Amino acid sequence: MSYLVDALTLLVQMAFGAIATLFLVRLLAEANRADFHNPLSQFVYRYTNPILSPIRRVLPNWRRINLAALLILLLTFVLERLVLSALLGFVPAWLGLLVISLADLLNFVLLFYIVVIFGWSLLSMFAPDPYHPLYRLAGTIVEPLLRPLRGKLVVGSIDFSPTVVVIILLLAQRLIAAPLFDFGASLAR
Repeated sequence: MSYLVDALTLLVQMAFGAIATLFLVRLLAEANRADFHNPLSQFVYRYTNPILSPIRRVLPNWRRINLAALLILLLTFVLERLVLSALLGFVPAWLGLLVISLADLLNFVLLFYIVVIFGWSLLSMFAPDPYHPLYRLAGTIVEPLLRPLRGKLVVGSIDFSPTVVVIILLLAQRLIAAPLFDFGASLAR
């Protein structure tokens, strides 16, 4: 029975992770003013707009932050936690569920940035086409994190700013997201 639960847990996490990735890319692309003519930006817009446009009428953007996408992201993680809890046979307390979902969201954002920075850095080592849609979108998303350190950590011709940012993100996972998750777990009991 536990093998079946493990397999279902994996499928649930993959499905909700794909949905969360779509809305997170939308949130970060808008916040960083990604090029709308990029085919990847148009793909994300096309599949997130039917859900976000009714919510944006009630919950407008705050500065450049799409609050509707942020709300959908949080609700995605709340729903994921509810489904995972149901698979395990218990229902957590609502406050604990909310805190755990917030910790999951924070951990997901940090992991997303780690993966995108790593992929973007790896691509940049091979001198890709600067007009490639994936490279441009990834560059737009990671640039605000790399900008403060850009050019300050160069040894020879290698810029170590992506490495330092990834280390900071890994520390944030362990020092902020993990304790928040533990706090939520204690509230959920």
